[in-house]
Amino acid sequence: MIFEIVGEIENIETIARGSGIRELKRLKKAYGLANWRKCKGDATIRTDRGELCDVELHWYEAAGIGKREFKIKRFMD
Repeated sequence: MIFEIVGEIENIETIARGSGIRELKRLKKAYGLANWRKCKGDATIRTDRGELCDVELHWYEAAGIGKREFKIKRFMD
């Protein structure tokens, strides 16, 4: 699903870091060496159909590289 994050991401938590990330080898190959963390947080998104939804997002981030590969984990009602 294609989506756009509207506003700020709230309740951000780190759920894995370093060797605790299953995709670490792929992340390093795709984006470069860094101190990678997998994070989660709550945000409002706009879907490709124009709907606004509150969701829980997961993503990877690293200092100097930024946030990458956002994924919707669940829709919140």
